[in-house]
Amino acid sequence: MSGSGAAPGPGSGSSPAACRFAHYFVLCGIDADSGLEPDELAVLYQWLEADRHGKSQDAANTTSGENFDQSPLRRTFKSKVLAHYPQNIEWNPFDQDAVNMLCMPKGLSFRTQTDNKDPQFHSFIITREDGSRTYGFVLTFYEEVTSKQICTAMQTLYQMHNAEHYSSVYASSSCSMDSLASSLDEGDTTSLLKLQRYNSYDISRDTLYVSKSICLITPLPFMQACKKFLIQLYKAVTSQQPPPLPLESYIHNILYEVPLPPPGRSLKFYGVYEPVICQRPGPNELPLSDYPLREAFELLGLENLVQVFTCVLLEMQILLYSQDYQRLMTVAEGITTLLFPFQWQHVYVPILPASLLHFLDAPVPYLMGLQSKEGTDRSKLELPQEANLCFVDIDNHFIELPEEFPQFPNKVDFIQELSEVLLQFGIPPEGSLHCSESATKLKNLVLKDLVNDKKNGNVSANSISMYELLKGNETIARLQALAKRTGVTVEKTDLSAPLGEKEKDLKLQCEEAELRDYQLNVQLREVFANRFTQMFADYEAFVIQTAQDMESWLTNREQMQNFDKASFLSDQPEPYLPFLSRFIETQMFATFIDNKIMSQWEEKDPLLRVFDSRIEKIRLYNVRAPTLRTSIYQKCSTLKEAGQLFRQRLSAVDIVAPEPHDFCAERQEVDTQSIEQRLMKMDHTAIHPHLLDMKIGQGKYEQGFFPKLQSDVLATGPTNNNRWVSRSATAQRRKERLRQRSEHIGLDNDLREKYMQEARSLGKNLRQPKLSDLSPAVIAQTNWKFVEGLLKECRMKTKRMLVEKMGHEAVELGHGEANITGLEENTLIASLCDLLERIWSHGLQVKQGKSALWSHLIQFQDREEKQEHLAESPVALGPERRKSDCGVMLPTLRVSLIQDMRHIQNMSEIKTDVGRARAWIRLSLEKKLLSQHLKQLLSNQPLTKKLYKRYAFLRCEEEREQFLYHLLSLNAVDYFCFTSVFTTIMIPYRSVIIPIKKLSNAITTSNPWICVSGELGDTGVMQIPKNLLEMTFECQNLGKLTTVQIGHDNSGLLAKWLVDCVMVRNEITGHTYRFPCGRWLGKGIDDGSLERILIGELMTSAADEDLVKQCRTPPQQKSPTTARRLSITSLTGKNAKPNAGQIQEGIGEAVNNIVKHFHKPEKERGSLTLLLCGENGLVAALEQVFHHGFKSARIFHKNVFIWDFIERAVAYFETTDQILDSEDDVLIQKSSCKTFCHYVNAINTAPRNIGKDGKFQIFVCLGTRDRLLPQWIPLLAECPAITRMYEESALLRDRMTVNSLIRILQAIQDFTIVLEGSLIKGVDV
Repeated sequence: MSGSGAAPGPGSGSSPAACRFAHYFVLCGIDADSGLEPDELAVLYQWLEADRHGKSQDAANTTSGENFDQSPLRRTFKSKVLAHYPQNIEWNPFDQDAVNMLCMPKGLSFRTQTDNKDPQFHSFIITREDGSRTYGFVLTFYEEVTSKQICTAMQTLYQMHNAEHYSSVYASSSCSMDSLASSLDEGDTTSLLKLQRYNSYDISRDTLYVSKSICLITPLPFMQACKKFLIQLYKAVTSQQPPPLPLESYIHNILYEVPLPPPGRSLKFYGVYEPVICQRPGPNELPLSDYPLREAFELLGLENLVQVFTCVLLEMQILLYSQDYQRLMTVAEGITTLLFPFQWQHVYVPILPASLLHFLDAPVPYLMGLQSKEGTDRSKLELPQEANLCFVDIDNHFIELPEEFPQFPNKVDFIQELSEVLLQFGIPPEGSLHCSESATKLKNLVLKDLVNDKKNGNVSANSISMYELLKGNETIARLQALAKRTGVTVEKTDLSAPLGEKEKDLKLQCEEAELRDYQLNVQLREVFANRFTQMFADYEAFVIQTAQDMESWLTNREQMQNFDKASFLSDQPEPYLPFLSRFIETQMFATFIDNKIMSQWEEKDPLLRVFDSRIEKIRLYNVRAPTLRTSIYQKCSTLKEAGQLFRQRLSAVDIVAPEPHDFCAERQEVDTQSIEQRLMKMDHTAIHPHLLDMKIGQGKYEQGFFPKLQSDVLATGPTNNNRWVSRSATAQRRKERLRQRSEHIGLDNDLREKYMQEARSLGKNLRQPKLSDLSPAVIAQTNWKFVEGLLKECRMKTKRMLVEKMGHEAVELGHGEANITGLEENTLIASLCDLLERIWSHGLQVKQGKSALWSHLIQFQDREEKQEHLAESPVALGPERRKSDCGVMLPTLRVSLIQDMRHIQNMSEIKTDVGRARAWIRLSLEKKLLSQHLKQLLSNQPLTKKLYKRYAFLRCEEEREQFLYHLLSLNAVDYFCFTSVFTTIMIPYRSVIIPIKKLSNAITTSNPWICVSGELGDTGVMQIPKNLLEMTFECQNLGKLTTVQIGHDNSGLLAKWLVDCVMVRNEITGHTYRFPCGRWLGKGIDDGSLERILIGELMTSAADEDLVKQCRTPPQQKSPTTARRLSITSLTGKNAKPNAGQIQEGIGEAVNNIVKHFHKPEKERGSLTLLLCGENGLVAALEQVFHHGFKSARIFHKNVFIWDFIERAVAYFETTDQILDSEDDVLIQKSSCKTFCHYVNAINTAPRNIGKDGKFQIFVCLGTRDRLLPQWIPLLAECPAITRMYEESALLRDRMTVNSLIRILQAIQDFTIVLEGSLIKGVDV
């Protein structure tokens, strides 16, 4: 059953077993021949624990085999599979070790007559390597030990235990005892004696009992039916009267004569005392789920359950923790059931035996359940990795969530809708703890009264009023208050009924409770399914289907993108995005889309078929599709009809299985056709269970003991009694059976499955840990699979980040379509952080802190700092290197892993180690140092060896090198994942002003100032200390830097200053921005400007440029160059003037870039300032238009600027009233003239010392923002000053060109343009 192909043994029926209700019946318990053996797996577990804690294995060995410290009744002993029938089934081979381990996860346990010996039911699941599942249902009960040998062995163990205990108590005060002993005062002899009396065994006085379990293994989870059948078997063993037939008859009946009900049908078969009914949902209903969701909601509470459900959807590591195996199963199965239409794709072990605790080391998403030992605290539980762990303590109603956890969309409304459903069934949404004190007290009280009343429990109605008992119950009071508040009518329960009712009424109540559980299951599942139907109603529109045939699709699966994620996200309501952007990256979503694509070549996946039909239904209700994409919460409308099918199926049972019948007489040959007719009809009376051909004297009944079953009659089924299988009379029926078989077991092991598994194996190479073989070789092989899986996942993730990001950068230059949003980038980086955490927690020797990566970094830092202690310099900057030609340069920033860590440690905003590790990864990624830093971290081999076991990923050299190489490839693109996330932190900046010394003074005598602006804010005006060109300042994160305003007050003799550029560097991320100027600051020189607005460009380091050349990434858009900013006179020099065609092209390009900017998602737009004022920006393009044909000769030795022309136009408009053709034209022109003059005067009178070119820039920016440019251009073109200042051939004097320019500028009038404050500061229009 673990997928290992065992050879078919006797009774390996062929196809019939595929349609059987149960595959195996199993009996586990003590092997009287081998006696008491310590549980080897428990020994191995202790050895592994000792290994994890770094203790010597000898120490572990002394305590493992014979653990004298623990009383023998509380130790675990080896259990064995005593019998299983049939021996084997071809496609579901029997895995003895796994079944034994899961039937009795703790091994054998012993009890005496004083202990509680109630039978316990639990279920388990075995997932095969191909992902298909088999279910096991187990009833464990206690049987008296008859073997003298075992009783004597137990007595001997007690004597040794007591001797050991006495010596340890008197020898040391700090003795360690077992959970009961530890609660006593140490050395308290009287209490110790009490304890021995309570927890002891005396062969002459006590009766010894040992656990035994009976188990059914089935292909589908018919939990309630199997539970009833097993309980009836147990009752038959313990009842005073022998059962009507030998137990073999009933077991043979369920194994070979009870069919699996086809989809949409119900089935009635017979237990020992009464019939059992089960049903299977139809092909268009939600899949079978027999675990009561009521219990899951009661155990966790609604809010907690929704949070855990979200963690499962995002494929985190989920660890369930409880003392009760069945609770683990109920919660695990309940939550995975609610995932419809998606399916959990990773490791799924709802019950993890103690011996397999090392599987928690798995660096992959998992959903596992761990049995908590009595009295163990959560704090004592050491888990290998917790950075991405959701820990669910079921018994204590408590969950721990991972950090950076997005909420489920419409969570509040969703919880409200679910609580209304729960309240209708009388369940408090906050859950109810079974182990709550009030419930326990109540139970004890009622039991005590029953015991005292010597009437065998027949208490008269007035003896105990149940309602009186419950009056004080908080839960009921809360329920009533909540019901009143929400207006929900809770059905009144008659609690005053007498306790001692007849058994028949009790049975009716049980059936009623079961029916209510089923109805609640259906309604809750409908609400969950409805959420996904609403969220993904239009998913098909975004599925990318490129392949022509299945073969080519499967071959290229990894290279292809199957789903247009960016478009899908851009279509979703904003509040959904944090969750959806992460969810569509999961394996379960990828598999869902794969199934959709596969459905064009083969039969649809059953879940997908149901989901698609639901979407169709929604479309019929909502005629207009856009209504599907709203964030308004839409409640589930199918709740009423959901339960009807179920009730109909129960009222009319379709299939009645043959009852066990007399088989000692001649076998009744029944016509195949009549059986078939019996199955088609619903009213046929079934044949009873029968006596089998058994040897006389065997199968003898002995009360309280499960009989030794006759294996020869149970090993094989009847040759012609599997009559329901005879449906294969026609080809049509055979086809139907094949479809059913794949539907209820999904055993598709052909080439397609192989391809699909390979295609989906990203990050989950090990679908399921193999439970049976625990040799070190297997553990090593498992870990090797993990290592390979991690490497593959790293390759895929870095490739995805690279392709998406590079594609996006190309878009900025018009090379393609955008396919990544800021949100998606964030999701990819978060998943990279998660991957690194999983890699760093694989194979840890000893866990320290929640983040394995951060604890490794801290230890590295400690070692480095000790070594550096002698030669440590206070500043982390390298020597200041100055270039001789321009005198001043920024000192180089030293690359230092430790320094980056200190930056993160200084951030008070981050409170946890996991948060610090993520911030450090983001910072290293932004600095393009992630690979280099990690290489340095791992280069300290003694530290790595100390922290990690030999099999750990980080100690596999070849894989580690490949992993670092994949991370290195991320340096080809620019990330701002640190700057854009930590927006409120304080960041140190360093600025340097670089003057052109050859033409002016290096330092001005006036008082210079500077103001730096970025996407997140500005510094305000900062005075530069006199005679200094370099300064450092600290301020809140400015984001990407956009502009620098620089100026001075023109005081002193040497006030004029020619500035080449300003450099500003973020001292944490190392991003350096250059703000080119190339102009004078001073009165009476250049355009007379005392302040300038400079537009920044991000500098790339030489190393980056080399990498970019190799990767052929398009260059980033640059800011204005010096040449563009020089006055017109210098343009007539060497620089060739652009021709009319080039100028018009430039305008078109500038406008086009602005239009594209607004078509991007808001978070991805980048800097609009750059598109307006940068090189190739709109201002530069319009300057070219105005320069064309400009008469550039000096007038009276003064330079002439465009602004001079604009001022003359204003003078003309203010003094002249023009005569126009019509009245309307006059009004329009007059208002245009008025606004034009108003804006120009406002710019001229602004309290800023901006030069003429700077004023033209403000003029264009304001005209663009207020949509006035298309009105102003014709005014200027018709102004008389144009004939004096422009040549005949100028573009502005050509009517056609002017009209075309106006049309182009109108293209940006649809957008709301918000200007950066630094561009228009002080201008009041």
